[in-house]
Amino acid sequence: MKWEVVIGLETHVQLKTNSKIFSSSSTRYGALPNTQANEVDMALPGSLPVLNRQAVAHAIRLGLAIGAEIAPRSVFARKNYFYPDLPKNYQISQYEIPVVLGGSINCLVGDEMRSFALTRAHLEEDAGKSLHDNFVGPDGKPCSGIDLNRAGTPLLEIVSEPDMRSATEAVAYAKALHALVTWLGICDGNMQEGSFRIDANVSVRPEGQTEFGTRTETKNVNSFRFLERAILFEVQRQIELIEDGGTVVQETRLYDADRDETRSMRSKEDAHDYRYFPDPDLPPLVIDAAWIEEVRADMPELPGQMRDRFVTEMGLTPTDAAQLCQDPALAQYFEAVAKQLPAEQGKLAANWLMGEMSAALNRDDIGLDDAPIKPDHLAKLLTRIIDGTVSNKIARDVFAHMWSTDDKDADAVIEAKGLKQISDSGAIGAMVDEVIANHDSIVQEYRAGKQKAFNSLVGQVMKLAKGKANPAQVNELLKSRLDG
Repeated sequence: MKWEVVIGLETHVQLKTNSKIFSSSSTRYGALPNTQANEVDMALPGSLPVLNRQAVAHAIRLGLAIGAEIAPRSVFARKNYFYPDLPKNYQISQYEIPVVLGGSINCLVGDEMRSFALTRAHLEEDAGKSLHDNFVGPDGKPCSGIDLNRAGTPLLEIVSEPDMRSATEAVAYAKALHALVTWLGICDGNMQEGSFRIDANVSVRPEGQTEFGTRTETKNVNSFRFLERAILFEVQRQIELIEDGGTVVQETRLYDADRDETRSMRSKEDAHDYRYFPDPDLPPLVIDAAWIEEVRADMPELPGQMRDRFVTEMGLTPTDAAQLCQDPALAQYFEAVAKQLPAEQGKLAANWLMGEMSAALNRDDIGLDDAPIKPDHLAKLLTRIIDGTVSNKIARDVFAHMWSTDDKDADAVIEAKGLKQISDSGAIGAMVDEVIANHDSIVQEYRAGKQKAFNSLVGQVMKLAKGKANPAQVNELLKSRLDG
């Protein structure tokens, strides 16, 4: 039987605010346990929540970016459940009337631009954290502890429609959403610190069936690689279970990266199990048109807008432009380089950023902000390729030297190392004649119709020129000599 995979993602985005969503406690990461939790976070009697205006502004910002409806009136609700690190025994969230409705995320899946619909995005508070590993109590015996530093941290839960049909699509969507929230400045995007956590709802159904199968929810996946692995495992598990005569149980699961498997955590609760009701301590959230326009006026250029501009103004392909615009730092770096080059050379800048620059960053495991070669440095090097001072191949050697030393001036490196490209037709012609005279067997192979022999002769000329001959001139002169 052929199976169709159905995937929807729920993403918890930690909002970039200095204080928590309903209290004045700090959201700074890494503080000692329970040093950033006040009476509101700990649910002490008589304490009352006060909504963080910045968190709401961030929600509006996302809504505008994804083309969603910003609810003029939304309601906070209590989601009731018991868990040791949930001090109130309920979570303040939004249920029936969320702050953001609809919208979509556009992303590149392979070479195809796709759009995935969103259901909603709602504001809520995070829970605390249970500590189990290597934790001991006052008596020195192993036990579990509770850290309430995260309790009350502002979250925006972004819920997609079940529109994805593969792990590849899910990862592409998640990466695009991650890029967007960091681009907008509403989240720092640090997945290791829990700022961007993904719940994957996965089900399978026979191909052609319209009714959804029973879904499972794999909670709190904190890397794109683990998201892909968790979905692949869960899909295979469900298919094998059904084909062996079993049934999929609706449940919450966890992904174990060490074993590369998902495992059951608890039965999946339905909405009625949480006994949602409006929070009596919080009035409805009212967002008027003036506030929306105030946020809109402060919006940056969106990735889609920048992508289209790169295509029309800088001659990039839609694929190259989309790849650059997945990361705001990469897009800004590219633009800083491209502005110093002729308009038609945008493709050259893009190739170098996604090639040499990305390879060097990955090798040294650093971010673009820490790259030793800045946009001005790279632009000057690319200018020397454009004006024929060096070949693309020699430029890579110059780049490597600039990357690993304090010599950042491309002209100085080229001059000091004697790397200027040979463009004198007389000098190149003499080298071509020498190669033809010394490699008669290869010349005869070429004249017998073997095109690979031509590349071999070009290689011999470049070797003789120590890589500094102008490749275009070498090809032209060699061909004219051989065919003349």
